[in-house]
Amino acid sequence: MPRVRVHQHVNPLAPFYRFKPEPVMPEKVFETPELPLFVDIGCARGRFLLKLAAVETGRNHLGVEIREPLVSEANRLAAEAGLKNLHYEFCNAMFELDTLLKSIPDGGVDTFAIQFPDPWFKKKHAKRRMVNEELVAAVARKLAAGGRVFVQTDIEFLADEMFGLFRDSGLFDEMPLDSNPFPVKTEREQAVEEKELPVYRMMFVKKGEK
Repeated sequence: MPRVRVHQHVNPLAPFYRFKPEPVMPEKVFETPELPLFVDIGCARGRFLLKLAAVETGRNHLGVEIREPLVSEANRLAAEAGLKNLHYEFCNAMFELDTLLKSIPDGGVDTFAIQFPDPWFKKKHAKRRMVNEELVAAVARKLAAGGRVFVQTDIEFLADEMFGLFRDSGLFDEMPLDSNPFPVKTEREQAVEEKELPVYRMMFVKKGEK
């Protein structure tokens, strides 16, 4: 079956995308809801999680994506693969990640991933970038103490901006990375590496309670 065709860029500030999603219910979407949870924010077509969920069967995997047709396609592929530890949700994460994860207790997420988000190069479009203070705060609330946030991009200025937002929150320790720590890679990551271009990566680890 051919891939679903969608616009590469959608404006997250547009009224159509300023909606409140229904909270995801782990007991309804995962066979074993008590497993540790990995959340991929801005998962695009979801192929990274499709491969990761097949390998890391001891975790549940949730993909979050703003383009609804991609979510429908990804859930169809997950069902066809028989993966009971994988689910995708339509959500504008830069504003509504807290709403989507409302049914998950604070500290209930093991790992977040933010990989190659749209850089929105023009200065006037900078406010459309997914990673902002609100998203960082939402991630911190839902992440377990010692939990991880994996951030990577091939755009240097965007890496500086995203890393700075997590760093400035004061809630994370940082671990520079030379390579992807997971057993699979995104399609974008593979394409960049094939061209021998740099990828900027950082792992942020949530500080424990004092």
